[in-house]
Amino acid sequence: MPRSARRLSSTGIYHVMQRGVNQQQILEDREDNEKFIRILRKCKSISGFKLYAYCLMGNHIHLVMKVEDEPLDKILKRICIRYVYWYNAKYHRVGHLFQGRFKSEPIESERSFLRVLRYVHQNPVKAGMVKRPGEYQYSSYNCYLDPQRDSLVDTEFALGLMSREQFVEFHSQANEDKYLDMKERSFRLTDERAKEIIRKVTQCENASEFQRLEVKVRNSYISQLRAAGLSIRQISRLTGISKGVVEKCKL
Repeated sequence: MPRSARRLSSTGIYHVMQRGVNQQQILEDREDNEKFIRILRKCKSISGFKLYAYCLMGNHIHLVMKVEDEPLDKILKRICIRYVYWYNAKYHRVGHLFQGRFKSEPIESERSFLRVLRYVHQNPVKAGMVKRPGEYQYSSYNCYLDPQRDSLVDTEFALGLMSREQFVEFHSQANEDKYLDMKERSFRLTDERAKEIIRKVTQCENASEFQRLEVKVRNSYISQLRAAGLSIRQISRLTGISKGVVEKCKL
């Protein structure tokens, strides 16, 4: 089946989402997150896009950007290729890291722009990772509160539509907004706590290392992780092992 054409934005502004293959982790630790942000900065200087928001969520990323000098597909290809090359070298792996084409949706109005911005920044809250957007380290939320914080994010457009006080109030509002068919879900354990348990039980520092375990050893660990309170979906997402395999590993 041929790929459907992307919907183009008359404003040049898009909300973009890219997830890991099989929804597995693509950002394992602080170094990975900081590397991705450095790649964003480098590619922004090359491609000339404006970056209004980002949120790095472990197994997927959100970006809100305005295309200027280069088309969206070329920009995302430039970003993803650089990160995959670095990630595969670090974790001694080969092959795809991202799941197919990135998803994108055009943003055509100021109202939609502000709601998408809030949705992106509220991702960690809705996923149960933090209680407030400002507590999450790997999003652009705090860039809007401190103009001297980081030149990576272009905050002027949003802050021309509302004051910083209004921005904070708007981001604190409960809502049921859903974009790009991405359903955030709360887990019984936070990702950080789940990762601690995985490292303690398996002695593996990342998903790639876990995937290289002998099958019987791996499955034994999965059973132990389920017994420790991790959900099937969370184990699959954090280790990169398919949900079907995790389900077969009895408690």
